[in-house]
Amino acid sequence: MTNEAGTLKLPWVEKYRPVKLHDVVGQEIITKRLESYVKTRDLPHLMFAGHAGIGKTSAAVALAKEMFGEEYTRNFLELNASDERGIDVVRSTIKEFARTLAFNADFKIIFLDECDALTQDAQQALRRTMEKYSKTCRFILSCNYSSRIIEPIQSRCVVFRFKPLNKKDLEKQIQHIAQHEKLHVEPKAIDALEYVAEGDLRKAINVLQASAALESKVTETVVFTVANRAKPKEVREMIELAIAGKFLESREKLDALMLEQGLSGEDVIKQVHKEVVDWDEKTLDSKTKIRLIDKIGEYDFRLVEGANERIQLEAMLAQMGLVVSEKK
Repeated sequence: MTNEAGTLKLPWVEKYRPVKLHDVVGQEIITKRLESYVKTRDLPHLMFAGHAGIGKTSAAVALAKEMFGEEYTRNFLELNASDERGIDVVRSTIKEFARTLAFNADFKIIFLDECDALTQDAQQALRRTMEKYSKTCRFILSCNYSSRIIEPIQSRCVVFRFKPLNKKDLEKQIQHIAQHEKLHVEPKAIDALEYVAEGDLRKAINVLQASAALESKVTETVVFTVANRAKPKEVREMIELAIAGKFLESREKLDALMLEQGLSGEDVIKQVHKEVVDWDEKTLDSKTKIRLIDKIGEYDFRLVEGANERIQLEAMLAQMGLVVSEKK
C-alpha cells in the first residue's frame, strides 16, 4: 500500500506496535513481571509461548527498548527461526553476536522468533550456546508450541505463557486505531472482527486495514468478505436445517457458501465446529453436542487426508441429521 507521494506506508500492525511494556494489550500480568526485570537491570533466559498475534514479539522488542534505551539496536538481535531452521544459523549468526561484549550494558539479548521450527540438531547447538555465553548474552525464545522445544532448553528458561486476547481488549484496540485513522467502523463490524480474529490482534488489525482500503465505511459484510468467512448466521442456518432433517435445503446453503462466497471446505468445517460449540445448551444438549463434534472431527480428518471436500461436507450434514433423528 502506498500514499499519494508513492512512498510505502507502514502496515498498521507495525505502526501501532507498543513501544513500552505497559502498552502491550491483554498481557498485564506478564508485562508486570517483565518490568521487574527492567528495574533490577537483570534478565534470565526467557521463553514466550502462545498462539500467533497475541503480543510475544511486541513484548520482546518493548523489553529490549526499555532495558537498553537508545542503544537497543546494538544490543538486540531479532531472528526468525522458521526462515533458517538448520544448525548453521546457530553456529554462525547467533554465535558471532553472542560472543561479543554488549555496548554500554551488562549483556545483549537475542530474540529467536518461531524457535519451535528449529531442527533437533539446531536446538542441541543452541542449548550449548546458551550455556557458554550466558554471561554476555540472554536469549528470548518465542514459540507457538513449547512442547516442540527440547527439555534441556525449556529447563534453562523462565516460561511466560501468553493468552489469546479477550473481546474487551480487542475492541479497545480496534477503536483506538479507528480513532487515529479516522475510520467509521460499525459496532457489528467490530463484532465481526472479533469473530474472525479469535484472540489474534494482528489478524484483526490486518483485516481492519484491508476492509478500510476496500470501503470507506467498515461494515460487517465487508469484514467477512475480506476475511473470506461466512456470517455466523448463515452457517447456523445451514446446521439448523441439517439437524431438522432438511438435507436438501441444508445442501443449498452449503452450495451458497462454497460457490457464491468461495469458501474452502476447511473454512466451512471450522466455522461449523465453532457454531456447534457455542450453541445454546437449551437448544442443543451436551450429549448431542458431543456426538456432533465427534462427527465434525472425523470429517475434518478426511479433508486433511485429501478426500473430496464437497462430498465429505455433504456427508457431514447428512450425519448431523442422523445423529439428531436417532436421539429422537
